[in-house]
Order: sequence, then structure tokens, then C-alpha cells
Amino acid sequence: MTVRIRVQEDGVAVVTLDRPERHNAIDLETVSELTAAWRRFRRDDAVRAVVLTGAGGRAFSTGIDRSVEVAQPPSPYAMDDPLRTVGPKANDLWKPVVAAVAGMACGGAFYLLGEAEFIVADETAAFFDPHTSYGMVSAYEAVYMAQRMPMGEVARMALMGTAERLSARRAYETGLVSEVAPAGEALTAAIRAASVIASYPTEAVQGTVRALWAAKETALAQALAQAPQLISLGNLPPGRQAALFAARTPGFRTR
Repeated sequence: MTVRIRVQEDGVAVVTLDRPERHNAIDLETVSELTAAWRRFRRDDAVRAVVLTGAGGRAFSTGIDRSVEVAQPPSPYAMDDPLRTVGPKANDLWKPVVAAVAGMACGGAFYLLGEAEFIVADETAAFFDPHTSYGMVSAYEAVYMAQRMPMGEVARMALMGTAERLSARRAYETGLVSEVAPAGEALTAAIRAASVIASYPTEAVQGTVRALWAAKETALAQALAQAPQLISLGNLPPGRQAALFAARTPGFRTR
């Protein structure tokens, strides 16, 4: 099992990405387990709110596990993305999801953070997008973050790659994060907020979640529709990506 689920008596389900030895990177098993969890919660009246977090404290998630291999169609206008359906909204779950972030959150982690209602981070949290550093197009990730942050901040994070990381405080200032908790307390703070939400009539809560997403759904859908061809046309071949990854040098600026 790569995902742990605990349902509290107050109606909050705590979902934990449980691959700390891999910085909670997402492999195909994790995708399958998360998808199953979101689908299960749709029909489980005992679950009225969800908290999503990562185990170990060093990372929420570092995105797709680089060992994952997905055969791609030959057309440059189509691609198969294993993370496209990893989030709650992609699985038609309209119960509120609060993300609790400690440590690194980068790359494919934004598929999950992009479909949470809001994010609580502790002081150790650091957000960055490594795609361009390794010759990859940041498409889905940048689109999701553009729903939450000013365009200039998203552009800087996506284009600076591994050279910069966004601190929890700066993420709060840009609107990506709604609360900064002391180190080690993001999960507690997220559960506290989710418990309040879970205490309200779930019909009203789910309707509010759906209304909020409706406000940006059209623009989001149109932007995501362009992502496959942009990635297919802009990504370097896998061998060149791997060479850039292997040649990476330590060091980054946190702002």
C-alpha cells in the first residue's frame, strides 16, 4: 500500500501519501490507490471532508516517480498522462479537500494541490517546479498553479526550475497557501479546519465547493486541453531528459 486512509469520527478522512523513502513520489500504484479513494469517498456518507498529506515530513510529494514508464501514442497531438486523473475533482469528488504540506512539494504534486480547496503549509514547506531544468514542458502543473497564484509568480516558478524554491511564507503572500503553521503542525492545522467544515450540513458544503469550481472551470478545461500537444512537442526525448537529471547540481535560492 502506498496510500494510508484514516476516517475520524468527526467525518474527516486523512489520506496520507506513504512513500517517504521516495519523497512520496507518485507511481502507478499510488495513482490507482488515490483514484480508488476519491471514488470511494463519493459514496461514503461517513466522510464529509478530506485532508491530504505526505508521510515522513521531508516532502508532501515530489510528483511522478521517475521510474514510471508510460508508453505514448505516436501522434504529437496526444499523450497519456498517468497523473491526469489522480486528483479528487478529476474523479468527481465534490467533498472539500484540504492539503497539508510539509517539506518539498514540486512538479506533479501540483496535480493534487491544484484540486484541493485550500492548502495549509508548515514553515518547512518549499514549492518548486523542476520541469524546464530537465527539458520538460510544465503544462498541467503551470495551469493548475495559475488558478491559485498571480501569473508572474507562476511564470517565475515554472521558468526558474530547480534554481529557486518558494518558501511557505512567500507561498502565503502569493495566495497559494492559506495558512502557515509552525514546523510539524501543518497536518494538525489542516485537520482542525476540515473538522469545522465536516460539522456543517454536507449538502451545503458540497454545493459551495461545486459553485467555487464552476467559477473557473471553463478556463481551466480550455487550458488543460492544450497541455498534451504542448508537452508532446516541447519535451526533450527521454534520454536527454535523463542526462539533464543525472547532471543536476545541488544548490538553489529560496525566496
